Amino acid sequence: MYGFLHPRPIRRIMEKDMLKQLLAAGLLTIATPALAQTPVLTVLTYDSFVSEWGPGPAVEKAFEATCACDLQFVPAGDGAALLARIQLEGSASDADVVLGLDTSLIAAATATQLFAPHGKNPKLDLPVDFADPIFLPFDWGWFAFVYDKTRLAEAPKTFAALAASNLRIIIQDPRSSTPGLGLLLWVKAAYGDRASEIWTALADNIVTVTPGWSEAYGLFLEGEADMVLSYTTSPAYHLIAESDDTKAAALFDEGNYMQIEVAGKLAGSDQPELADKFLDFMLTDAFQSAIPQTNWMYPAVTPAAGLPQGFDAFRPKKSLLLSPGAAQSVRDAALAEWQAALAR
Repeated sequence: MYGFLHPRPIRRIMEKDMLKQLLAAGLLTIATPALAQTPVLTVLTYDSFVSEWGPGPAVEKAFEATCACDLQFVPAGDGAALLARIQLEGSASDADVVLGLDTSLIAAATATQLFAPHGKNPKLDLPVDFADPIFLPFDWGWFAFVYDKTRLAEAPKTFAALAASNLRIIIQDPRSSTPGLGLLLWVKAAYGDRASEIWTALADNIVTVTPGWSEAYGLFLEGEADMVLSYTTSPAYHLIAESDDTKAAALFDEGNYMQIEVAGKLAGSDQPELADKFLDFMLTDAFQSAIPQTNWMYPAVTPAAGLPQGFDAFRPKKSLLLSPGAAQSVRDAALAEWQAALAR
C-alpha cells in the first residue's frame, strides 16, 4: 500500500553493476567524484510536510546550505503511515531519519528497535514536560474541531453536546492518520470507560472518515461538513494566508488533546553523523522559524521572531495528553470501541 524503498543489499549490487558499466564506457572518472562528494540524507515524512506549501522546501534549502549534502524527503502518506512503512521495511529501509511520528506512536516505534538514541538534552518550549531518549520533538499543537463562523454561529463545547446535535463532522482514520488516532485518545482521556458511549452517540454525526488530514480538510472547505477534525491553529492559516477570519476552533470543556510531533534516527542509517546533524538542525531557528506558517503548528523552540498573528486566538484552558506508554496501552481498546460504534 505504501510502497517500498530498495533494500540496502540490492542497492549495493545495483551500484556495483553501475560502476562496471561506467568503467566499461570510460565514464568512471566523471561519475565517481560526484557520488563521493555529495552524501544523501533520506528523511521519511508525511505528505503535507513536503508539499510546496509545507516546511519541506525551506528546510531542504536551509539544511543543504550547511551540510554539503543532498537532503531528500520521501513522503509516505499521513503520520501513522510512517510507522507502518518502517515496520514493513524493517532494517532494510533506506531512510536515515523518520520525521512526523507523534507521542501516540512513540512506544510502538521504540518497540521495533529500529531507532537509535539521539543523546541530546535540548531546551524546549512545550506546555508539558517532554523527554525521550529516542525521539526529539519538532512541533506541537492541540486538536480541535474547526468550523466556519458564517455557517455555524456557536460551536458545541463538549463531545456530548456535539453528539446531541445534528452537526455533520469529518474525521480521519486512526489506523493511518495521527489526528485520527489523536481523536481516539482524546475521547479516551476525557471519558475513560465511557468512551464507547461517546462514540456510539457520535456515530451518526460522522459524514466520512478519510485516510489523512488533507483529504478531510479539503472536504470541509468544499462545504461537505459543518466541522472537521484539525488543529486550534488552523484558523490562523486562513487569517494569515487568506485574510479570512471566518474560521474558528471549538474549545471543549473536557480539554483539548495535544499532539507532539517527533523525529528519530534509524539505527541502520548509512549516514549516522549526517542524521545527527539534521536532528541538531531541526531545533535551530532556521528550521523552527519555518514551522508556524508552513506546518501551522507551534514550534518546539520558539523562533527569535516569535509567533505570528492569530496563533493564540484559540488556546484551550485545559490540555489532555496521555504518556506514550499509556497511549499504547489503551490504543487497541479505543480502536475497537471506535470500530464497533461506526459499524452499527
